[in-house]
Amino acid sequence: MNEESDCLKLSNQLCFPLYAAAKEIVRKYTPFLEPLDLTYTQYITMMSLWEKKNVTVKELGDLLYLNSGTLTPLLKKLETKGYITRSRSKSDERNLIVSITAKGEKLKDKAISIPQEMKSCVKLNPDEAKTLYTLLHKLLS
Repeated sequence: MNEESDCLKLSNQLCFPLYAAAKEIVRKYTPFLEPLDLTYTQYITMMSLWEKKNVTVKELGDLLYLNSGTLTPLLKKLETKGYITRSRSKSDERNLIVSITAKGEKLKDKAISIPQEMKSCVKLNPDEAKTLYTLLHKLLS
């Protein structure tokens, strides 16, 4: 290959290790999330709701970097499981409010150990993890 086409080598792509690492991290979450009957995306949604309690669908999408096409079916499933409710805002009917239910709050007790268990799956020391976190958020902004 010539130098001009070196930019097309997989080994020269920043996007590939990011993609592969993200996929592997989500895969490592799976055994911890299966007993809770949650997918990774449902889990991060629940984490947002454990923190915020009530958010609009738009705010939730912005927080999670998800579009409404992905978020709507995910929220329907969480609602069917009894973890959330969706209702129209009284001040602006165009906004759909997502709220955590008591059952959804109770799920938090079962999920509380997951971050610690994941630390044993990710072989980074605290400084490396902090640096990676900072760099990834820099990329997202």
